[in-house]
Amino acid sequence: MSEQDLIRKIRTVDPEGYGLLIRRYRGKVMGTCYSYLKNQRDAEEAVQDIFAKAYFSLGKFEGRSSFSTWIYRVTVNHCLDLLRKSSRRKMVSIEALREKNENPFPEMAVTAERTVAGLENRQMVQKILSTLPKDHRTILFLQEGEGLKVAEIAARMVCTPRSVRRRSSDARKRLRESQEAESF
Repeated sequence: MSEQDLIRKIRTVDPEGYGLLIRRYRGKVMGTCYSYLKNQRDAEEAVQDIFAKAYFSLGKFEGRSSFSTWIYRVTVNHCLDLLRKSSRRKMVSIEALREKNENPFPEMAVTAERTVAGLENRQMVQKILSTLPKDHRTILFLQEGEGLKVAEIAARMVCTPRSVRRRSSDARKRLRESQEAESF
């Protein structure tokens, strides 16, 4: 079913259409939420809120862009609102995760040593990424996490492909410099 058919189906208050919409975009919305919020539980709550917002705001969707671009903007704006509302980020130590018997990266949980090393590496990457401007982080996420091409990123971010390429190059250069500085 095409995106336009799906939107029409939802606008005619067909509950099946909304379920299809959620199944189609949940993974991308969840990935974007997690990349901003850095917490599985917060990301899952945000996904629920975003799909509720999308449902009630569907009348505002004019179809000038693809629905995936529109839902991406709703997602990013919602995540940024959540980040603004939280006065400070909660830090969880590795020891606290062990006590709770939680592992935020189950795919890396082969051994305790690998888990700790993986968490430390991920924290280092997150620390380095946090030094980048928001648009640079977003471009890297869309390229690496979502696998989007430059033209698709430019459409989502409402900028030129040249600007996307330049920001991507700048971000990668800054990442390399930060990694070199971290290794000393």
